[in-house]
Amino acid sequence: MSSIKEYLSQDHSRCDELFAKMEDSAGKSLSDAKESYEEFAKATERHFQMEERVMFVEFEAKTGMTEGPTAMMRHEHAQMRSLIKQMGEALEAQDKDKFFGLSETLMILMQQHNMKEEQMLYTMAQQHLSAEAPRVVDMMESMIVE
Repeated sequence: MSSIKEYLSQDHSRCDELFAKMEDSAGKSLSDAKESYEEFAKATERHFQMEERVMFVEFEAKTGMTEGPTAMMRHEHAQMRSLIKQMGEALEAQDKDKFFGLSETLMILMQQHNMKEEQMLYTMAQQHLSAEAPRVVDMMESMIVE
């Protein structure tokens, strides 16, 4: 069983790979990128849901910190959701410049966000939730997001 930090960091890597696949596909043809965009968007939303509905809730319950790092991460998730939605709209409109402008902004935001989570929040979560880690990872792993 992996730790909370290992599990979520590995999922960051998986989402990053899907992002790269989507960008590569869009570089060849926006109309052919729809499937890879949807795969990336779905995986990223699942990641956000695992954090927001499981790990953040468990962390906040254990530490009492509700206005700290988890509040900031939720705010950044909202920003990224908006960018992902706009990217989908740019794909539909076949607007390559807009799509890649948004994807560049998203990439920078994701890199900064993931670094904060991996270096700070996941470490804190693992420290506070070490006894509950197997249960928390199981809950995240079994999540289904429609």
